[in-house]
Amino acid sequence: MRQDAAEAKRPITWDDVSESIVTRMRIAVTRVRWFSTYHVHHRVAKSFRQGRAFLLGDAAHIHSPVGGQGMNTGIGDAVNLAWKLAAVLHEAADATLLDSYEPERVAFAERLVATTDRFFTFVTRDGAIARFVRLHVAPAVIPAAFAIPSFRRFMFRTISQTSINYRACRFNEGSAGKVKGGDRLPWIQLHLDPQRRSDNFVPLANVDWQVHVYGHPSAELTRFCTERHLSLHEFPWRTEMRRGGLSRNALYLVRPDGYVAFAAGDGSPAKLRNYLDARRLSPFAALGEIEHRTGTTVQPQVVPLFDH
Repeated sequence: MRQDAAEAKRPITWDDVSESIVTRMRIAVTRVRWFSTYHVHHRVAKSFRQGRAFLLGDAAHIHSPVGGQGMNTGIGDAVNLAWKLAAVLHEAADATLLDSYEPERVAFAERLVATTDRFFTFVTRDGAIARFVRLHVAPAVIPAAFAIPSFRRFMFRTISQTSINYRACRFNEGSAGKVKGGDRLPWIQLHLDPQRRSDNFVPLANVDWQVHVYGHPSAELTRFCTERHLSLHEFPWRTEMRRGGLSRNALYLVRPDGYVAFAAGDGSPAKLRNYLDARRLSPFAALGEIEHRTGTTVQPQVVPLFDH
């Protein structure tokens, strides 16, 4: 028993793992210049916010590097929080907007940590069955699965985190087509020419609230957007848009982070007005109206026009 305890405390060296690694990877190692070990933790903070303090990135969640999701998740936290802080500080939104940060990000963090924990446990598990699966089953099954287009699309959306949605957060409302408030705006290519980058994501470079209509906006909606300094982007209808989940002539209020905050299938400016007024939301382009209070001037960016 004493010998086992002493063995457990002994630092792990390259000699402890070299034989297995060299055999599996079929390589020859002549010299080791540096070798270290680390402990894997799987944890999520109980709360991402306390008063004026916010947690994000590794401070909010930490997990195994399996899947390479750590950096993307931290960047997602930062983007989600940054535009909300900017809006509140510039009085372009009510302070209650900050209440949406935690519910939008914590659910994904908890799911990610649980998933990486289970996968890491499996790939490091001892036993004949686990070794057989890792060495013989996985090398045969995984390449075959990636040969299936639907599986590749699923893995792309999972690894890229483009499948994340915030539907459960009450800040987001409405639906039009298959798109609901809290969904990531579907990507639509507008030209097949690879030399011309023309898609519905180009206006997102403006990093501001904007309204998208796939089809034709009503005159009332156009006037409302002008009054509220909301950029209105009209995209001529194409069948690809329906396949992407969009509805013809519907309105989609897109947040600065590229997610749909509000959607209305009937394109109603009255519903959009109610949504914005209930949350006291204004686009950053309208900040010139409160410049005398903030002492800050925000210049709206010019959004490229699309060929019809």
